[in-house]
Amino acid sequence: MSDQSKNYDDVKQYRLDPEREQELINSAGECVFVWANKAGHPIGVITAYVPIDGKIWMTATKERVRIKAIARDGRSSCVFTSKGTHMGGGKTVTYKGHTVIHDDEITKHWFYNLLAMGMAMSKDDGNAFTKDLNPELFVKFLDTPERIVLEFTPEMSIPFDGDKMAAGTAEAYSQFAAEEG
Repeated sequence: MSDQSKNYDDVKQYRLDPEREQELINSAGECVFVWANKAGHPIGVITAYVPIDGKIWMTATKERVRIKAIARDGRSSCVFTSKGTHMGGGKTVTYKGHTVIHDDEITKHWFYNLLAMGMAMSKDDGNAFTKDLNPELFVKFLDTPERIVLEFTPEMSIPFDGDKMAAGTAEAYSQFAAEEG
C-alpha cells in the first residue's frame, strides 16, 4: 500500500505549486476578504482586487463594517479559487495576513486607475457592467470622499491543488478496492 493510501488524510501533499499559485492570484479577479468582528467572529465578503508586488489591493467605502473592523484589528485573510478562471476548478489558496487602510489621494488614485484598467481588460467576460466600461470615467466614479483603499499583506499561505488530489484519490481508491475486493 502506498503512502498516499496509508495517509490519505494528509492533504499537504496536494499543495498548489508556487507558479500555479501566482497564476491563480493573477487571474481570479475576486477573492473572499475575511476579518473579525468585535465579538471575534470571522466574517467575509467577495470583493474585486488587484495583486501588486505580493500584496492584494481592494477598495470599499468608510461606512462598511469591515473598514471599522480592520481599523480596530488589521488581522485578516483572503481566499481565492480557480473556479470560473481559465485554470478550471479545484485550485485554491488562503492567505493569512494584515490589512492597512489608506485614505490618501495619491494611493487612492493609483489604485483606482489599476482597478479600472483591470476591469476594462475583462470586457469580454460577459459582465454587463464591464462591457461598456470607460476606465477614465470609472476612476471619477470611484473617487468619492467616503472611499478608501485596503492593502493586504500575506504572511502565510495554504495552497491546495484539487487536480493533484483527484489523481491521488484515484490511485488510493484503486489500491484500496484491489485490497478489499
